[in-house]
Amino acid sequence: MAVSPKLKTLDELLTLRREWAEQGKIVVWTNGCFDLLHAGHVHSLRGAKSLGDILVVGINSDESIRANKGPLRPVMSEADRAEVLGALESVDHVTVFNEADPVAAIAALRPDIHCKGADYADGAKPIPEQEIVLGYGGQIRFLPVYEGRSTSGLIARIVAAYSGASCQP
Repeated sequence: MAVSPKLKTLDELLTLRREWAEQGKIVVWTNGCFDLLHAGHVHSLRGAKSLGDILVVGINSDESIRANKGPLRPVMSEADRAEVLGALESVDHVTVFNEADPVAAIAALRPDIHCKGADYADGAKPIPEQEIVLGYGGQIRFLPVYEGRSTSGLIARIVAAYSGASCQP
């Protein structure tokens, strides 16, 4: 299987970032697992792209997802998740990070805008990258959360629908 041309290492993105800065382009970053891409993801990515010129999507590595969500996740490999995200028109580039959070990647790339889900807006959930983003003059913007659309919910519905059923791969 071919690797998405949109998949970039952080070093490749840093080279591109210098070009984008010279061109006056607004760089938007968002990140997540994106395990089993669903309509909520697609809407959020479109919203993030509408805020600037270049949308970079950071995805957690398989290892970091397992550490965060347990041994049964991710359902899709990081290569497959990057391929699917790269197929979306709204996504300009995808990168994989191994850390539990995107702080190091964001600190290096310094996007103009960092997007989070609106479920972070009230401050109840921590935003580890907030200090870095605000410290270099970036903005944090919150995107709507589409109720009833989550990967965990989707997995639960699949498991419930097929528990005890005979499924052919």
